Amino acid sequence: MSVFKNAGKNPDKVGRVAPDRNATERRALEEECGVMAKRRGNPNWGKPQMNAPPTIVEFERITREFKLRPDQYLRSTRLREWASRNQKSKYIPEALLEAWGFEIEETI
Repeated sequence: MSVFKNAGKNPDKVGRVAPDRNATERRALEEECGVMAKRRGNPNWGKPQMNAPPTIVEFERITREFKLRPDQYLRSTRLREWASRNQKSKYIPEALLEAWGFEIEETI
């Protein structure tokens, strides 16, 4: 039930709305009186987040930091050393790991 506290506008309509009124009638009455009932809950619940910031993986960040182009990945000793230290915890393309001769763990 909605409670209107709007004295001065159409006194016949101000007061409690009967519980048997449906939502459309209740909204029309609220608009006519100039008062809106408090909406509850999150109106965006269940909707995808549209403004999610783009994310990059650590491998991409490191290659940018080292200023490497994709054709330079295989020859870079700094990248290879970083990959050997972080291959268990960070994403590194499997093709690159295979080219360097690192062991690849199978995940199911």
